[in-house]
Amino acid sequence: MDNFMPAIKVLGFTQKQTSIHMIKLIAFSLAFLTSMLFSSAIFADPLVYEGKSGPGKGKHIVFIASDHEYRGEETCPAIARILAKRYGFKCTVLFGLDEDGFIKPGSSKIPGMEALDKADMMFLFLRFLHPDDATMKHFTDYLDRGGPVLGLRTTTHGFNGLKGKNSKYNYNSRDKSYDWGFGRQVIGETWRPREGAGHYGRNHRYSTRMFVVPDQKDHPVVRGVNDMHAMAGAYSAVPIEGSVILGKNQVLDSMKPDGKPLADKPPSPCIWVREYKSKSGKKGRVFASTQGASEDIVSEGVRRVIINGVFWCMGLEKNITVDMNVDFVGPYKPTTFSFGGGRKKVKPLDLVGFESQLLPETKR
Repeated sequence: MDNFMPAIKVLGFTQKQTSIHMIKLIAFSLAFLTSMLFSSAIFADPLVYEGKSGPGKGKHIVFIASDHEYRGEETCPAIARILAKRYGFKCTVLFGLDEDGFIKPGSSKIPGMEALDKADMMFLFLRFLHPDDATMKHFTDYLDRGGPVLGLRTTTHGFNGLKGKNSKYNYNSRDKSYDWGFGRQVIGETWRPREGAGHYGRNHRYSTRMFVVPDQKDHPVVRGVNDMHAMAGAYSAVPIEGSVILGKNQVLDSMKPDGKPLADKPPSPCIWVREYKSKSGKKGRVFASTQGASEDIVSEGVRRVIINGVFWCMGLEKNITVDMNVDFVGPYKPTTFSFGGGRKKVKPLDLVGFESQLLPETKR
């Protein structure tokens, strides 16, 4: 008799149709779950270098590298490895990534920002970013508690295109309570060529010599710092009131360290320190330099002043010595800076360990 009964209907579908729909639903759910797990795997486990002993033991520095031109994705892990291996710091390095998890210079997609929630210091190499609100919250919460900050090169104009409550952090913000944005209010300068902060020496034609301001020769940040030659062209800057200018630049007539200073380019501030007052009321120390490109840090003097800056920002200036070891850890082969340049198809986990090449020439 069953053979002659009409097909059972469930919610308007026959039993056969219901089974087909259930199979499709299960297949879709499995595909979605697989996609989520794959996506999580792509962006999980940020790059971490951790030392065993030294004055930095127990201190956590979070590096954020995402600029379009000056190869911050090479500078940041190189400095992180020195600080971890030689001085015991834990260094987490975050990068701008593309949708497949490859390092994409200038990307505003920066997984792992929650590392800032318990960080002891923030080290930045940014340019014109606009992360989403959830990502920015970790950043702004860090600033609100007054954590120390180090910013290199284009970090003066680290944000652009932020909307709503975060728009005040944009490099060109004219919010009366936060004029010229994060760059000016925290780092000490932004990108404002009409006011004297912009390109000063032409890239790839004129390199940059930096020198310690004589009046600041005893400051701990410049302890042991001698010759500083940078391949990236000079910027001009007018650091915010209260900044202590430690170094100035000279625009050279060639790309060589022995180039002659251009007579029509008087020295401009290129290294300074300051403090910013946070929402909590605490003051945070800041080190800033308008140099720091990946080829710049080939100069021992440039590396040394940056590493000294980290120690000073964290209140560890007593540990700065004239002969601190700032040698690279592992192979470092920087690429010449340019828009669209840098090594391709590299993932953060390709840089794991102290002996991996920075950055590898991958073939995927």
